[in-house]
Amino acid sequence: QVQLVESGGGLVQPGGSLRLTCTASRSIVLGYFMSWYRQCPGKERELVATIGPGGYLNYVDSVKDRFTISRDKERNLYLQMNNLKPEDTAVYYCRAKYGPQEFWGQGTQVTVSS
Repeated sequence: QVQLVESGGGLVQPGGSLRLTCTASRSIVLGYFMSWYRQCPGKERELVATIGPGGYLNYVDSVKDRFTISRDKERNLYLQMNNLKPEDTAVYYCRAKYGPQEFWGQGTQVTVSS
């Protein structure tokens, strides 16, 4: 089992930036696909970005060229969010996946408002 904890959320003005961090309770093997999801108010949870083996990267169209997903060598996954918009307001969740195994964080709130 892997425990994931998100941090770095908060209140930011439109056009501002935040960096989210997901920290795992133990080292995550490189074969895992690591993702950020978000759940906007009144909407279904959606996949935002994924980083995986072999340099795999994917972003939902609405955040492409604004968000950057990355990871370090062991425990941490990051989401750099630039040029934030009000529609980015959501609870952001971290997911680690390897085959049928899935581990989820508890989420961190991001609010984009003036």
